[in-house]
Amino acid sequence: MGEFVRLEFKDGIGTIRLDRPPMNALNTQVQEEIRAAAAAATEDPSVRAVVVYGGEKVFAAGADIKEMADMSYVDMAARADDLSAAIGAVARIPKPVVAAITGYALGGGCELALACDWRVVAEDAKLGQPEIKLGIIPGAGGTQRLARLVGPARAKDIVLSGRMVDADEALRIGLADRVVPAASVYETALALVQPFATGPAQAVRAAKAAIDRGLEMDLAAGLAWESQLFAALFATDDRREGMAAFVEKRKPDFTGR
Repeated sequence: MGEFVRLEFKDGIGTIRLDRPPMNALNTQVQEEIRAAAAAATEDPSVRAVVVYGGEKVFAAGADIKEMADMSYVDMAARADDLSAAIGAVARIPKPVVAAITGYALGGGCELALACDWRVVAEDAKLGQPEIKLGIIPGAGGTQRLARLVGPARAKDIVLSGRMVDADEALRIGLADRVVPAASVYETALALVQPFATGPAQAVRAAKAAIDRGLEMDLAAGLAWESQLFAALFATDDRREGMAAFVEKRKPDFTGR
């Protein structure tokens, strides 16, 4: 698809593969290619789930500092929304998304991982938001998604210190969902989302939307949103098939419709 980011597809699972050696630095071109790959994964009905993967050595070590070093306030004011939107495009994929993290996921790389639903992390991986050491703050969701995931106190510790978080701590605080040997990261991530390749796609999509959007609402509004999505699923073929299979005591054959 792009020079540094491509969407690969196999057996219902799409892989957004970053490949900009040596560290998958997220320059403007990579950001836009991530946005395009996320849009393609969103629009392709044959893609039922997504893995975001940087390769065997590194996930993404952050933004391209050389590109940003000479940018003025005016320059970045014009660019900042696009940076956030590129990572946000991954968060908005209406399908299950897992980050397969090897090596480093720092700065923008950590923000890319935070935009996913789950994170499978190598035993020797390091995550973090080191922007404070450059005199700036995270600008693509690091202060917002991290606080929602691990709580404000832990997020402030990580963001204000700029320190790296190892895999064990990441698992303990909820920043990681699985910790496995580096050689097993991609296969573990695939296994995590493989059941969605043949699952009830509309119900999975609704469940993700209910949780993600509901977190932005007060409880009453969230419950109303859930009710709307719940009722809408009674118009799907998969709802009819799932309930028929339950009554007939057989395995459902979902079509995603």
